[in-house]
Amino acid sequence: MDSYKIFFRRSVIKELKNVPKKDLQRIMKRIEKLARNPRPQGYEKISGQDHFRIRQGNYRIVYSIQDDELTIWIVKIGHRREIYRQLVKNRFDKSVHE
Repeated sequence: MDSYKIFFRRSVIKELKNVPKKDLQRIMKRIEKLARNPRPQGYEKISGQDHFRIRQGNYRIVYSIQDDELTIWIVKIGHRREIYRQLVKNRFDKSVHE
């Protein structure tokens, strides 16, 4: 199986600056694993959107998969308490990449 390339939205880079270093290391390891398996155990499709999410501790990683291009776009990373509110707020934003 070919490996997927992972890309980050610019807004995700800003979000990562607020994540504690210990959690950030775990999040990045989890994202690296997506390159080999973009649909790991425990992933879920976000209803009403073409995005998926995986859990990493108290954080959620929201991403989209382009199987035809073998790419994964990390769309949002946030604390479980806030991530879903932010997704609903941006629900009608159809742009995947910035």
